[in-house]
Formats: sequence, structure tokens, C-alpha cells
Amino acid sequence: MRSSRFRILAWVMVPVVVVIAISWLTARALVEDQVNARITNQLNGEVNELRLLAENDIDPQTGQPFADTGSLLELFLERNIPDQNETMFTIVNGVVDARSQDVPPIRLDANEQLIEQTRNVDEVTYGEIDTTAGLVQYIAAPVIAANSDDRGVLVVGVFAERENDQIDRIVRTLGLVSLGALGLATLVGWFVAGRVLAPLRDMTETAHAISDSDLTKRIPRRENGRGDEIDELAGTFNDMLDRLESAFASQRSFIDDAGHELRTPITIIRGHLEVMPEDPIERRRTVDLVLDELGRMSRIVEDLITLTKAQQPDFLRSASVDVGDITDEIVVKASGLADRAWRLDERAEGMINGDRQRLAQAMLQLADNASRHTDPGAEIGIGSSILDGRVRLWVRDTGTGVAAEDRERIFARFVRGNSAHSTEGAGLGLSIVSAIAEAHGGHIELSETVGGGATFTLVIPLQSKEG
Repeated sequence: MRSSRFRILAWVMVPVVVVIAISWLTARALVEDQVNARITNQLNGEVNELRLLAENDIDPQTGQPFADTGSLLELFLERNIPDQNETMFTIVNGVVDARSQDVPPIRLDANEQLIEQTRNVDEVTYGEIDTTAGLVQYIAAPVIAANSDDRGVLVVGVFAERENDQIDRIVRTLGLVSLGALGLATLVGWFVAGRVLAPLRDMTETAHAISDSDLTKRIPRRENGRGDEIDELAGTFNDMLDRLESAFASQRSFIDDAGHELRTPITIIRGHLEVMPEDPIERRRTVDLVLDELGRMSRIVEDLITLTKAQQPDFLRSASVDVGDITDEIVVKASGLADRAWRLDERAEGMINGDRQRLAQAMLQLADNASRHTDPGAEIGIGSSILDGRVRLWVRDTGTGVAAEDRERIFARFVRGNSAHSTEGAGLGLSIVSAIAEAHGGHIELSETVGGGATFTLVIPLQSKEG
């Protein structure tokens, strides 16, 4: 899980680092372009001011045209204060004549190479020169006063290295801010990745804590579910654990029930086989008893399998079922169970979505119970009705009824009532009926029959659950 967190963080941070690097390089290039453009504008601005002064050609001190080029250049230097990292000097007739009143890192008017490159220019010239103070960008502009034959040159230099120091400070500040943002993004990304992966960690811990004897562990759900994929995965995992727990519980119940109920017939069979008599008649009786016990065991196993399948999603094979038809079918089939006065109490008309065979199985089980709790010739009624969106299928008998203390417990497995007929069977019939009703989204009701007896009713919604 930790490696997943690192991978998520890496996938998030790699593009962030790339974007920051590109932004940093782009910002530096833009700032350098802006500085270079400002230097160029700065140099051009000085030349333009000199050109305006030369075109006016009036010495403000005398009110007359400049007597010579040197005077024009000196006035220009007096009037113009160099910007930061800028210096100026003039050349008249090839010789340095004057310089601006600033304190530059080095004096450019003493640089023979620069003087040699600019003293004879006849047009505005741009250039660069390396000095002990770093790279200098300069502009040299020739000028001649109207009433003079002297050739003058204004040289304006900007110490670009000093300007680049400003660029470095800006870019360094931007870099520090970017690193801070990267660190903050890393912390936030680490925290967010941890929160996102928290359900997966819980899932891993839960999976490790699960054993075949304890399937109760679940991934803790947050009070305010985010509804995202991780939250949905946690819910799906819990649902899977619910199904597994139900399956294991059903399996354990099957094993416990089978072991409990089959122990007695196995003991009976073993005991009689161990003392098998030699007399043919007694031997026949022993064989009949063994076969009877084996038949009872077979029925118990089948009932247990039915109850186990009731927990599976394919227990029902749902389709449209005609309530009236299945009522008629149950009456016909039940009449062959025992010599009783079978009656059709009521026949509903309508359709239900359910498993026809399972419904018939439940009703015939109730009919068999009714026949075993009544005497020959006693009346047993079967009927159906539809009311308030529910289908009611019932079996009514006129026997001894069900004692009040038994009404809740008789639906549990291997539980029998206290009547004289209750010793028959394994006590699984009503459990199967209840399981079939619940599989259809319904339930079973028990009430007293008017005049004595009991009425068992399956109550199922018209739109029952799919199998």
C-alpha cells in the first residue's frame, strides 16, 4: 500500500515538477527579453533626446546656436542624469571630451577598445564589449552642431551584467516560491493519497483479520460517504463479506443440523445391523426398519439441502404464476396425501411473479402437516386471495391447533409441536415453508381456525423478489 501511495504521489508530482521547470525557464527567458528590451529602449531614449537637442540647436545659456559640437554634448550631459547601471561620455574629433557625473563600476571613457570602436562612427551604432565589470551594451550616436565642423559622438553604455543580477534575483525568488509550492503540493498530495487509499488499507487489514471462524469484520464506512469509486469498492467488499458470512453460516448450520439429526438414525441402523437375528422373519423386520430409517435420513438430507439452497441467489426460478391455477393444482395434489375432506375455500384471480414449484412445495408441506394433525375424514381447506397488493395462500385444518407456547418456535429447524402427531418428521417442514416465503419477499402467518384448528398463510407481495 505504501508503494501505491508513492506511485500515486510520483505520478502527480512528476508533471508538477515539469510544469514548474518549464515555467521557471519561460519566466527567466521572458524577464531577460524584457531587460534587453528595456536596455535597448533606454539607449534609444538617450539618442532621441540628443537628436532633439541637436535639431533645436539653441544654447539656452546664450540664446544663440551652439558655437561648436562640444558645447552641445556638454549641455546634454549636464541635463541628463544616467539611469542605474548606465554611464555616458562624449568624443569630439576622435578624442574623449567629457563624461556624465555618475560613479560607474568602471570608467568606459578610459576603455581604449570602446573608444576605438566608436570614435569614427558615422551612424547610430549598437554594440557589446566585455569589461572587467562584465558585459556592457552600448550605443554610439554621431552628432555635428549646425555652426561647427567638429565631429562629435555620444556613447551611452549600460552594464548588462548588473541588470542580469536583477534577473537572477527575480528568478531566484521565483525558484524559491516554486520550491515552496512544490513542497506544499507534495505534502498535500501525500495526505490526499493517504486519504484516498485509506479504504484500501482498511480492506487489507480486514482481509488479514478474516478467518474461517470469524467473518464479522467489515471495512469501516465513513459517516458522510463520499460516493466515489473507493467508497463504492468498500461497500462492495462489505457486501461480498456479508454473502460469504451468510454462505459460511449456512454451511455450518447444514453441518451442525445434519450431524445432529442424522446421529440418531445412524445409531439405530448400526445397533440393529450389529445384532442381526438369524430368524428370517426377524431379519425381514430388521431390514424394513433399516430401510425406513434410511428413508428418513434421505428425507432429512433433502430438506437440509433445500434449506441451504434457500440462501443462494438461484433458489427461485421466477416467472409469471396464475394464482387461481396454482390454487387448483394444490387442491388436486393435496387430495392424494391422506383421506381428508379437502375443500377449496376461495380462489383468487390474478398473476404473481414467483417460483411456481417452490410455492407448490410450501403449500403441499402445509397440507401434509395439516393431514398429520387431523383425523381421517376431517375437513382441510385450501384457498387464495389478493388484497392490498399481497397474495395470501392458506391451508386451514380442523385439528387440535398449535399451542400458544409453540407458535414462535415451530418455524425453527428440528422443532416440533407438543401435539400427539408432532413426533412425526424431522421438524424441518415449517422451516422450509418459511424459507420459501422469505425468498419471495413475504412471510408466513399462523392463526387459529374458527371452530378449532390452525391456519397457515403464505403472504407474498404481487411483485416478489427475483430468484
